Amino acid sequence: MDVTCNPLYQTGKHESIFDLDLCNHLLYTYFLLMITGNNLIGYSHSAKGNKSFCRLLHINGQTTTNSFYEASIDEVNEAVTKASTAFHRYRLLSGNQKADFLQKIAEAIDASKDELISIAMQETNLPEARLKGEVQRTINQAKLFAQLLKEGSWVTAIIDTAVPDRTPLPKPDIRQWQIAIGVVGVFGASNFPFAFSVAGGDTISALAAGCPVVYKAHPGHPATSEKVGVLINQAAKESGLPDGVFSLLQGEGHETGVALVQHSLIKAIAFTGSLAGGKALFDIAAKRKEPIPVYAEMGSVNPVFILPDMLASKAIELADKLAPSNLLAAGQFCTNPGIIVQQQSKDSETFVSKFGEHIKNACGECMLTGNIYNGYNQGIEKLSSNKDVALMATGQHSKMENAATPHMFKTSAQSFLEQHDLMEEVFGPSSLHVMAQSKNEIMAVAENLSGQLTVSVWATEKDLEEFGDLIKILELKAGRIIYNTVPTGVEVTQAMVHGGPYPATTDSKTTSVGTNAIYRFTRAVCYQGSPQKFLPDELKNENPLGIWRMVNGEHTKDVIGK
Repeated sequence: MDVTCNPLYQTGKHESIFDLDLCNHLLYTYFLLMITGNNLIGYSHSAKGNKSFCRLLHINGQTTTNSFYEASIDEVNEAVTKASTAFHRYRLLSGNQKADFLQKIAEAIDASKDELISIAMQETNLPEARLKGEVQRTINQAKLFAQLLKEGSWVTAIIDTAVPDRTPLPKPDIRQWQIAIGVVGVFGASNFPFAFSVAGGDTISALAAGCPVVYKAHPGHPATSEKVGVLINQAAKESGLPDGVFSLLQGEGHETGVALVQHSLIKAIAFTGSLAGGKALFDIAAKRKEPIPVYAEMGSVNPVFILPDMLASKAIELADKLAPSNLLAAGQFCTNPGIIVQQQSKDSETFVSKFGEHIKNACGECMLTGNIYNGYNQGIEKLSSNKDVALMATGQHSKMENAATPHMFKTSAQSFLEQHDLMEEVFGPSSLHVMAQSKNEIMAVAENLSGQLTVSVWATEKDLEEFGDLIKILELKAGRIIYNTVPTGVEVTQAMVHGGPYPATTDSKTTSVGTNAIYRFTRAVCYQGSPQKFLPDELKNENPLGIWRMVNGEHTKDVIGK
């Protein structure tokens, strides 16, 4: 093992070779958190590979580095094999038992949130207030799925009772429910170190379904990931779950992730990240001997349509709301409003001018990683060099490392329709304002959009009556249509859809947020003519769990045959 970054990690264990008087409080706290830099193979820490990678930490204006062991192919195999063995026991646990596990995860994160936020601030440059909100969302998400499991109706039990005297042939008894599919590989996001990460929606929904998870940690926040992974395994032990229900693999290169997707015992992949990354994993999974689904959330430009009557009455107010949304967290939200469509008018000029003031007054903020920062600058350079795109405003440059300077661009609807690359996401604090000359051009822009996570419509009732067909077009373009509010922020609820047509995701029928996310990791199975005693409780005549079921075409909690 060649570890060159930090001698405190040469053996994967901390050695008392530093003088506490020379360390600031945050750095000292970090070392006390016992981050080993190892992989978590079920309940075991492991460092069998011959590669490591470094992660820079920025503490009180100073930089330090820490090393993490890349998972070897053998460690990937060990983690997946353990998970597959655990699956056969874990999937058979009751809803209440799995709910207790998720509740314990929520409690463990809640008890450690100050430590977790301290680590994440050092790794990601994200502010404390933002991380506090994200941690609470992660806790609430685990509790929501625990409630779903306790209530139990999520299994969508469907029962068609027998009609033995039907002619010309008798009708058999057929009963259906949802079961877990197997081991799930999860790839976390760079921009959400908690909510779309180790204990995020993909992991929690897979565990809720009864699927063990092998998690590939994002190299942008490996220490945060390890700490949360330890908490999940702590909760698993306290719940008496089999070793291997959860594993965490570190890795900066592609080898670990590719090996995970290719492993024959992995039955599904969940991914949050870029179009290039998600498409690559999708292609690898499709080429397997046994192809598996890849549920990839790959980003979006989240178009905003501001209709004329709304623009005439609230141009300045809209700019005051949309510009901060575009700048939020250096534009690193998957629902960042990157394209704003409006009809050219005096009111649109007022809106653009006011929006530009916000951009000019905004200072560049640090982005999560150097790669994300470089990608943002490449996107800005591409827009800046386009002769059909005008640079309207730039923010104040910051000398901090990886600080993204905000940019605002403008183009015509005609140019936007003619150049498909203008629809590409520029991940960061950038916006492209598309100016239409007529209602028809606005409708044409909507028609030509690719798949999106969100589309926002700012409109009065008069606008909605005049542009009645616009919503019908946008229903086919996005997973969520938002009225008169900013798109940044995804509420975790039963009804939420965080998904959309390709290229926003690889499967437009699913969501990565909300309780319906569980169905990515289940499949239907039915039993024909089964004796009552051998059916799961969810399908028995007496309905011992008291859940809602579809019986002979009607939703009911009633006992069958009573």
